[in-house]
Amino acid sequence: MIHSTIRRRGFLKGTGAFVATMALPLDRAFAQAAAELPSIPIPPPIGPAERLQRLAKARALMARNGIGAIIVEPGASLDYFTGVQWWRSERLTAAVIPAVGDPIIVTPFFERPSVAESLSIPAEIRTWNEDEEPLKLVAGFLRDKKITRIGFEETDRYFILDRLRQQLPAIRVVSANPVVRGCRMIKSPAELALMQTANEIMLASLRYAGERTREGMTQADIDAMIAAAHKKYGSAYDGGLVLIGESSAYPHGSHKPQVVRRGKVVLMDCTSAIHGYQADITRTFVFGADPTAEQRKLWDQVHRGQQIAIAAAKPGVPAGSVDDAVRRTYESWGFGPGYRLPGLPHRTGHGIGMEVHEPVYLVHGETTPLAPGMCFSDEPGLYIPGKFGVRIEDCWHMTAGGPKFFTQPPPSIDRPFG
Repeated sequence: MIHSTIRRRGFLKGTGAFVATMALPLDRAFAQAAAELPSIPIPPPIGPAERLQRLAKARALMARNGIGAIIVEPGASLDYFTGVQWWRSERLTAAVIPAVGDPIIVTPFFERPSVAESLSIPAEIRTWNEDEEPLKLVAGFLRDKKITRIGFEETDRYFILDRLRQQLPAIRVVSANPVVRGCRMIKSPAELALMQTANEIMLASLRYAGERTREGMTQADIDAMIAAAHKKYGSAYDGGLVLIGESSAYPHGSHKPQVVRRGKVVLMDCTSAIHGYQADITRTFVFGADPTAEQRKLWDQVHRGQQIAIAAAKPGVPAGSVDDAVRRTYESWGFGPGYRLPGLPHRTGHGIGMEVHEPVYLVHGETTPLAPGMCFSDEPGLYIPGKFGVRIEDCWHMTAGGPKFFTQPPPSIDRPFG
């Protein structure tokens, strides 16, 4: 447990070994040990100039697709275009980004100063009071601009559409995907630099925790070590997925309590964020004993699956073909077929950027062509229900010359952190 107490053990500075120490809560003990980690430089956040470039690209895409404006609620896309970092509630805060002219931000009157703090583009903030309809502000802006075709970002909530149509019955609503995805799927050099750092910190944190895992630890204990390393590095961490023993056979684990034992598989799948840009890495190892022949074979097969995926990922090919290439090989080894178990029941990878999971996905049937600047995870795990599973995950980005890993996959089950 995170707040249980270590009475007979502590971290030996710089070695990862344990020595006798005073009683300390685990979170404090882990934090003290993590303080010795070397620093990793963090790039600056995305600035106003790049957001203005994004708006220019969005306007060009709106013009190309016949969209007069897009509506974006709080979340990654609002931050992406405006810098506004806010949350969703029953009180509407949203950006209306037109194809011509500056955006507006609609928000409650009493939230204006707080919303303005993170706004980093030229935009008028229009406010509404608690007894007023905020969609009247949106409708008024659209009328003034003579906009009759508006794009909705795919995560916008239904009540916005419903109440906007009450104000503008003739408004034509279409998907904003050609605009929002068209911008966010292709990462800039500054975005890639932030993701590179996030991945380096994530891998270092997993290595730190993996090398200090001890018999009898719980999932929470291991997660606390990962969190301590993230705090030292200065990255955001919301908690990871730590699976031990049989629970590793289920991609998102089990509610049953697990503790580390010799010879058991330990799987750590965690994310990290730097200035809003994500990393997602998984490492699987066998604790305290030589892997069995079955454990080693499955690990080697997943490792091979990662390499098959990266070899299949070429500029211009459909994203789904990467998943197909891995699945063909897995089926030739007797797994599946398709998404059946034992085998690979989930997609080979997902898009990643300001969200851990974002379009497009490396999944059968996805026809979007791979292009430079796109970023993905590579995680073709294999799972044997009732026994154990293996997942190795690293993220990569497409270049004009082909895919490039942010972090290198581990070489073997005997060196699970490289």
